[in-house]
Amino acid sequence: MSDIHYPQNADLRSLLRFCSEKGLIWLDESRMILMHAAALSELRKELINSLGIDQARRILTRMGYAAGARDAELARKIRGDHSLQDAFVVGPQLHMLEGMVHVTPFKLDFDKDASHFYGDFLWENSVEAEVHVREFGHAEHPVCWMQIGYASGYTSAFMGRFILFKETECMATGRNRCRIVGKPVEEWPDAADYTPYYEADSIVSRMLELRSEVDALRATLERRLPPPSLIGSSAGFRHAYTLIDKAAVTQVTVLLLGETGVGKERFARALHEMSPRAGGPFVAINCAALPHDLIESELFGVERGAFTGAQVSRMGKFERADGGTLFLDEVGELPLAAQAKLLRVLQEGEIERLGDDRTRKINVRLVAATNVDLHAAVKAGRFRSDLFYRLNVYPVVIPPLRERVADIPLLVEAMLKRFGALHGKRLAGVTDKALRALKGHAWPGNIRELENTIERGVILAPQDEWIEVDHLFAGPQDFEASQEGINDAGSLSAADAKDTTDTLCNQVIAAGMGLDGFEQALIQHAVKEAKGNLSGAARLLGITRPQLNYRLKKKEASV
Repeated sequence: MSDIHYPQNADLRSLLRFCSEKGLIWLDESRMILMHAAALSELRKELINSLGIDQARRILTRMGYAAGARDAELARKIRGDHSLQDAFVVGPQLHMLEGMVHVTPFKLDFDKDASHFYGDFLWENSVEAEVHVREFGHAEHPVCWMQIGYASGYTSAFMGRFILFKETECMATGRNRCRIVGKPVEEWPDAADYTPYYEADSIVSRMLELRSEVDALRATLERRLPPPSLIGSSAGFRHAYTLIDKAAVTQVTVLLLGETGVGKERFARALHEMSPRAGGPFVAINCAALPHDLIESELFGVERGAFTGAQVSRMGKFERADGGTLFLDEVGELPLAAQAKLLRVLQEGEIERLGDDRTRKINVRLVAATNVDLHAAVKAGRFRSDLFYRLNVYPVVIPPLRERVADIPLLVEAMLKRFGALHGKRLAGVTDKALRALKGHAWPGNIRELENTIERGVILAPQDEWIEVDHLFAGPQDFEASQEGINDAGSLSAADAKDTTDTLCNQVIAAGMGLDGFEQALIQHAVKEAKGNLSGAARLLGITRPQLNYRLKKKEASV
């Protein structure tokens, strides 16, 4: 990770002014607007549906480019006397202040005089990725077109040459975050594939391309989708699903690995439903939930009189699953005696009931699952090595929910429908803040914990209303940094500014400084923070340069 640190953004925040009486928002001399993310989502949807992907991408990229170029002018004005790096990061800081995305520099190496630039940045909380997934679901290619246009426009204007940024990872494709890389356009071997999106173009000239766009969209929709029991589009989910899909048409024994609560039984059921055995039974058993002295009878069956209490002969799970699939959950908890018999079943395809000497042929597809480290269990002598190698022919690792953040909105939507029907509740959905809290939670209990949380929210939320953060979590959540509001002067200030102001006033009074002394101390501190730049100090204080000069001269006259 880069050692680049952002300077304090007080100089940028001081430029933001709100005038509700006139209906104006200003960022320095440029007029700004506040717009619902839902409105951006609707605009994006209309552009794509009306004009096609390419034309919509071109329009949004050019919008972002224009915004970035304007912010580059502000960077030169606000930090023209700072280091080149501090001046450049105005762009990422403004992009965050404007609510588009959180930007973390991974690598930044540039020399303006030598026209050299290389930038690698990580993006989180991308508004474009969120609204695209909301309207269209997960995509195959990156979709943060306006934001990538901003990065290219800002850097090109700052460097005085065309710097092309590409999005190498995107949350909308199932990643947990986005990533962008930028360098001079001539250093990209495939630059010709991207530069058309920055050029003006006639909509009419693109209309003939819509037919191929529609055909491509149809082909995307017609791809084989996971069964309804599996929900997800993240990269980790798709990898696990692809392995399941390939195994379904075979008879291979599958070993599902993953933490508790990741949905191993759902994957096992999906494998069964996708296989030629779908018409047969699906039988599941949790090996950890049975006493050791009953496991063999449960798995392999028992003959009458085999032990005290065995009044009738009874089939075991293997016989019940004949022609279908048997799912052994927590297979790592099997006692060694049962492991030996299980190995024989896998090798010979036949079983013996407890208390019987007759073998029975069975036709069963075995799917095993565990959250135990079987390698360590083999070394410790708790698990047979020959059985491990027999089960480990086709392992599938199901990622934990914290690595499937992109799947959370899809899972939440499905759970809302299920629990809403179960509890007779009609709900508008989950608020943006609540969804952000869900995405920021660590989920040690994985999908099972998410289900419990959503059910709690469904029960607590009022009928026909939205589920809020307080409905989901019992305690306070620290998923967001300190937030800011608008103070009486029209500037952004901490949401708890009243408490902070009261504390500061009490400290000043207790120090016995007096009003004039405090004013002069504050002015000197601002000048020091601005490194002697009086214009910068004035901006930090929220006053004009002439007002600051007046106060400085007043101090000199009093000395």
